[in-house]
Amino acid sequence: MEIIPAIDIIDGKCVRLSKGDFEKKIIYNNDPLEVAKTFEGVGIRRLHIVDLDGANWEPLKNLKTLEIISKNTSLIIDFGGGLKTTEDVQSVFNAGAAMVSVGSITVKDPELFSSWIKDFGENKFLPGADVMLKKIKINGWKKDTGIDVFDFVKEMMLKGIKQLFCTDISKDGMMEGPSTDLYKEIISKFPSLHLIASGGISCFKDLEILKEIGCTGAIVGKAIYEEKISLKQIEDFIKEN
Repeated sequence: MEIIPAIDIIDGKCVRLSKGDFEKKIIYNNDPLEVAKTFEGVGIRRLHIVDLDGANWEPLKNLKTLEIISKNTSLIIDFGGGLKTTEDVQSVFNAGAAMVSVGSITVKDPELFSSWIKDFGENKFLPGADVMLKKIKINGWKKDTGIDVFDFVKEMMLKGIKQLFCTDISKDGMMEGPSTDLYKEIISKFPSLHLIASGGISCFKDLEILKEIGCTGAIVGKAIYEEKISLKQIEDFIKEN
């Protein structure tokens, strides 16, 4: 299982939210490149960057941050947050992202998303299933869709998607533990899916549990920044796996 640190960006700064609430913002570092280099230094290979300004309707405001990190590290970066057009997607790839993480657009305009897959390839996209009570939410977690998470996953796989991440909104940033039962259910229904867990990871034991149940990746944010999971633990985990 791969540990994928999250860097959430607002105004070029590394922050974290609780349950997606922009009013509950904590700034952890003014230099995301410094954070990324620290992760790379312990053996991390992948990075999940979320442009929270983009998710809050100011798309690509933090593209320069992506470009700086991609040019100064060898990290495999997925980048997302409010991307709406093919030009947005192309700009993100041009800035150095290996993958684009997508959420709302997969539901709001599935035909456009299908065209992106055709243009760039299914392996260039990392869809996110943002879930509350097993239903997909979009628009920065503000809008209910009524779409069942299992129907969403099935639709993504029909489009050729092989990996996606799932965030239980009720757990995100709360450090109360991940939604292991939900992930088990998804993995049991879609055994060929590469499922990346996201949200609620609070300690190193959570990572061990996610690996045991079959997750192929885990996106970790606040637990690292608040040193509930140490960089030494991450380094040892990577060496052992």
